[in-house]
Amino acid sequence: LAVCGVVLQCLLKNALAEPYVLGVSAGASTGAVSVVVLGLGTGAVSLSAGAFTGAFAAFAFVALLTNGARGGSERTILAGVAASQLFNAITAYIISTSANAQQARDVMFWLLGSFSGVRWPEFTLVMTVVMLGLAVCLWYAKALDAFTFGEDAAASLGIPVGFIRLVLFSATALMAATIVSMAGSIGFVGLVVPHVVRYFSGPLHRPLLLASAVVGALFMMLADIVSRTAIAPQTLPVGVVTSLVGVPFFAAILYRARRKL
Repeated sequence: LAVCGVVLQCLLKNALAEPYVLGVSAGASTGAVSVVVLGLGTGAVSLSAGAFTGAFAAFAFVALLTNGARGGSERTILAGVAASQLFNAITAYIISTSANAQQARDVMFWLLGSFSGVRWPEFTLVMTVVMLGLAVCLWYAKALDAFTFGEDAAASLGIPVGFIRLVLFSATALMAATIVSMAGSIGFVGLVVPHVVRYFSGPLHRPLLLASAVVGALFMMLADIVSRTAIAPQTLPVGVVTSLVGVPFFAAILYRARRKL
């Protein structure tokens, strides 16, 4: 998620961009709820498969809205907001009209993020996808450095802007969709970690991507430990912990940036 945040903040030229700006989280939530509550697939489709399908449906929706349009960065963000609202509304409608109390509780706990249901097969799949996605991002690290100065500057250097944007958006969507389908929605990792790492590693994307992957992993390990021990024997959703840490940390980042202006 931290790697996805680095890429999206560069491509969209927006410091607030994160994996869920493409509506991936909202789409995954709709897919998961459709499987759990509506029973789509009659048992043949797992929760993770449903979430994965929903995440890519949201990404396809965003891609359809922004295909061939000028002002790609701004339009992508707006399309992501529209996709998030649409799929969140669908999710809320399904839960309100079709879920019983236990189903609603289980779904809401999953939507806040949890590692409790992740086993070694799921971990192996996530690791494979993330390593492949990270390799793609590292391959285009120099292109990301050029994107820092804008798409026009990157194009003037001979970089195929449209093709690289498509590849990197697809890689981030694939990584985020796989993670969300396994662990649910986990916020602020893709938003806060890149800013923290960038402060220490500098703006070049090769070291930034590698450092973000490591720091993001360490942050999630600590968050998971806290979620399991803070109110033991009960377990907090890990997304609650990341939000409680991420919100004040990000507020501090914004305050520090304001002092520099």
